[in-house]
Amino acid sequence: MSNNRDHALIKRCLRGDRMALGELVTSYERPVFNVAYRILGNPDDAADITQIVFLRVFERLDQYNPKYKFFSWIYRIAINESINQRNRDRHEQPLEEERVAGGSHPEDALQNAQLSDVIQDGLMTLQEDYRTVVVLRHFSELSYRDIAEVLNIPEKTVKSRLYSARQLMKVQLREQGVVQR
Repeated sequence: MSNNRDHALIKRCLRGDRMALGELVTSYERPVFNVAYRILGNPDDAADITQIVFLRVFERLDQYNPKYKFFSWIYRIAINESINQRNRDRHEQPLEEERVAGGSHPEDALQNAQLSDVIQDGLMTLQEDYRTVVVLRHFSELSYRDIAEVLNIPEKTVKSRLYSARQLMKVQLREQGVVQR
């Protein structure tokens, strides 16, 4: 979504335009859910956090600074709310994700589901700083620059955390027999 379009929608929202509000939700609902899901590992919690994020966004929309990208602002809120939720829960729940074979061979679908579970489990063991950069880079497909902006850290810190997280994930995947040496 373009920054100019976001800014125009935000202006309309601030004037009370409900259609603009709906467009913002439609544009950002999936990315916010995905970030929350990858941090929390639970689709129900991620759905709850998605709702909370949009409540926070619309409560504070007048505080948004248009000199920054809107997606950076909303992602930061999503990350903070997800981490807060995770800290409140502190107990890990097993994934109960629905899998759809999508016409592939059942054995392939099972292997993909198992691999996805191993990756998600490994992701959940990473400390939050590492997990957050992995989620933003590999699941939200943000650039290093965008991640740095979202997290308000230097780009080289993003790269360093991402490198460390990948190394930790590689060790975990080796231990699970998923990756060879």
